[in-house]
Amino acid sequence: MAVIDDLYRGSGFTRVATPSVEGKAHTRTSHALLLEGVDFDLTYFPLRHLGYKAVLRVIGPLYAVMHKPVSLHVVVAMSNRFGMEDVKALWEGVTAAAKEHSVSSLSFDLQPSAAGLALSLSAAGTAGKDIADKAPKPKSMDLICLSGNVGAAYMGLQVLEREKAAFNSRGRQPDLSKYKYVLSQYLSPEIKNNVLSRMKEGDFIPSCGVFSVNGLGAAVLDLQRATGLGAKIYIDKIPISSKTFEMAEELSMDPITCAINGGEDYRLLFTLPIACAESFRRDFQDWDIIGHLAQTEVGTVIVTPEGTEFPIKAQGY
Repeated sequence: MAVIDDLYRGSGFTRVATPSVEGKAHTRTSHALLLEGVDFDLTYFPLRHLGYKAVLRVIGPLYAVMHKPVSLHVVVAMSNRFGMEDVKALWEGVTAAAKEHSVSSLSFDLQPSAAGLALSLSAAGTAGKDIADKAPKPKSMDLICLSGNVGAAYMGLQVLEREKAAFNSRGRQPDLSKYKYVLSQYLSPEIKNNVLSRMKEGDFIPSCGVFSVNGLGAAVLDLQRATGLGAKIYIDKIPISSKTFEMAEELSMDPITCAINGGEDYRLLFTLPIACAESFRRDFQDWDIIGHLAQTEVGTVIVTPEGTEFPIKAQGY
């Protein structure tokens, strides 16, 4: 297809069929399907941002299992209400994320759609034999470490939905200047591309890892399923930005509930042996230790500063 050839020209990528990692040891894959009206709203979601964020959606789970993303396959289904400029905007977002995370092989394809926009993405990553062989078995009291604050992305979505409703009912153009931080967390999240090298340099090999998309509560439940153990999360250890608190107050929402049951934070959760506590705090000051794994009978609980425990029941996103 000439359109695809034009996109690849000068991009730094060579057009290929579906990328393959056959023959490479310790390979993991990740998949995502994003649908207009379900996973994103083009009323306020720029297509370039969408392409970038969609790539993070599939490479995040690879980082969570200590695999470096090496290949990416993207299929975009578009209806006839989209034009070439829309395709280019999506492509720019996809390639920006792919280059930032050193993806070496990129396949991009277009398909017709009866209505709306859909993106299907698959990514593959590899890990060295040292990582696969040295990963410790998860144990009770392993630290639960979180890569950044939570709740801000959900607040950003609430702002956009509120302003969309106001515009539709009164035609009022929104002033979003004071909401830049929470909007950026929803529309343009980030995953630091040096997370694997930092972990290896510090000789930290997680016993388990998950990628948080549907809220902290859902991610902790994923840890429970992956490890077969319980987990304790301490409310006063959950990182929540001041902007999230301000937005929650403006919307009369509970910031803790937003952090646990919101979504789209795009954060990594790793569990590490408790013996790593001191060195991890020293080397990963931008991360937070928010709790620890526990015996299976404990379940997954939130612990208040007073010591009261409540079961985590992720509400979904």
